[in-house]
Amino acid sequence: MSKTTVRPTQARSENYREVDDKAALGLLMDLLPVPGLSGQENEITEFIRGKLRQAGVPADAIVTDDAHKRSPLGGQNGNLICQFPGTARGKRRLLMAHMDTVPLCAGTRPVLSGGYIRSGNPKTGLGGDNRSGIGAILNAALTILKHKLPHPPLTFFFPVQEEVGLFGVRFARLALLGQPKLCFNWDGNRPNCMVVGATGAYRMNITVRGLASHAGVAPEKGVSAIAIAGMAIHELQSNGWHGLVSKNGKRGTSNIGVINGGNATNVVADEVLLRAEARSHDPRFRRQIVTAYERAFARAVKQLKSIDGRRGQTEIKADLHYESFRLAENNESVAAARQAIEALGMKAESKISNGGLDANWLTERGLPTVTLGAGQQDVHTLNEKLQVDSYLMGCRAALALATAAM
Repeated sequence: MSKTTVRPTQARSENYREVDDKAALGLLMDLLPVPGLSGQENEITEFIRGKLRQAGVPADAIVTDDAHKRSPLGGQNGNLICQFPGTARGKRRLLMAHMDTVPLCAGTRPVLSGGYIRSGNPKTGLGGDNRSGIGAILNAALTILKHKLPHPPLTFFFPVQEEVGLFGVRFARLALLGQPKLCFNWDGNRPNCMVVGATGAYRMNITVRGLASHAGVAPEKGVSAIAIAGMAIHELQSNGWHGLVSKNGKRGTSNIGVINGGNATNVVADEVLLRAEARSHDPRFRRQIVTAYERAFARAVKQLKSIDGRRGQTEIKADLHYESFRLAENNESVAAARQAIEALGMKAESKISNGGLDANWLTERGLPTVTLGAGQQDVHTLNEKLQVDSYLMGCRAALALATAAM
C-alpha cells in the first residue's frame, strides 16, 4: 500500500474495524473484468444483483427501471435499484455509482502491483471508472448485511449509460428511489475530495447542406458544404468561440469533435454533419456560445453561392445535455460527506468540476448529490490505473455514510 495515504484512526472511526480490506479488494478485482459498455450493462447488472441476492437481499427488493426505453441510445436494461429498510432512525440515504464503462476498457485484465491496479492487456484501459465506485458502495451493502450493522433507510442506485450522456439518471424513475434526503455518488479519484458542483453542457448536431455538382466539369454550379463548414469553423476559432472561451469575465469551452461528409473527390460535397458541444457553469454564457455557432454557420452560408445565385443551408439542433449545479457548503449531503471524511482522518476538500456527472441530473431533478472518489486515475486512457489505498478509503467513506456512523 502507498505510504502517502492518510490512514484513519480507530479512535475517530468505529467503521474502520468493519471494512475487510481483502474482501473489498477482491470484490473490485472481480468487478473490473465484467463487461458493461454503455447500453450493454446486462452482465454487470446481473453480477451486482447476484452478489446482493447471495448476501440475503430478497428478490423483490432489487428492481430495474425502464430508463433504457426512454434513452436515445436504447440499451439492454435500465438502472438497478436496491432498497434496505432502516434498522435505525434516520433520513433515507442514497449511494450511487454508474455501471457502464467506455469502449477502451473492453477486454481489460486487472493486475495488482505496487499498490496500484492496471490493465494487464496493453490494448485496453482498466475500467476503474466506475468499477471502483461500484466496489465502494456494493462493499458497504455487503458489509452491512454480513455484520448486521444498524443503518438508516438506504437506497443503492446503479445507473446505466453515464458515459454517453448521463441517460440513466436523466430518465430514471425517481419514485423507485424511495425519496432519499441525502445523496452520495462515487465516481472519481481522491476519497477526501467532494465534488459539490459541475459545469453544464449543450450538445449540438449541425447539418450543412450545399449543392452537388461535378467538381471537374462544373464546380461553379455547386456549393460545397465542406467549404461552408470550414468558413464557419474559421470564424469561430478566430473570434475566440472555439476551444477555451473567455468573454467579458465569463468562461466556458466549446469543441467540434466530429465531422462527416462528402462522397468522392470529383463531386462538390452537398452535405456535412458535425457534432459539437458548448460548456459553461453560467447557463446564459453557455447559450451565448451556442448562439455564436448559429451565427457563424449562417454567415458562412451567405458568403458562398453557385454561379446561378443559389446558396446552401444549415441547421443546428442544440440539446441541453446536462445543467450546471453548485451545492452550498451547508447542504446536508455535503455536511455529512465532510463529517465522514474528517472522521476517517482526512482533510475534506470541495471541488467544482468542468465535466458532467450523474450528480448533474440528479441534482437538477431535485436530489442534491455530492460526488466522492475511490482511487481512479488517468481514466479513459491506456495508462489508466487505480490506487488501492484510495479505493479502500472510498470503501470506508461509503460504509460510514451508509451507516451514518460519524
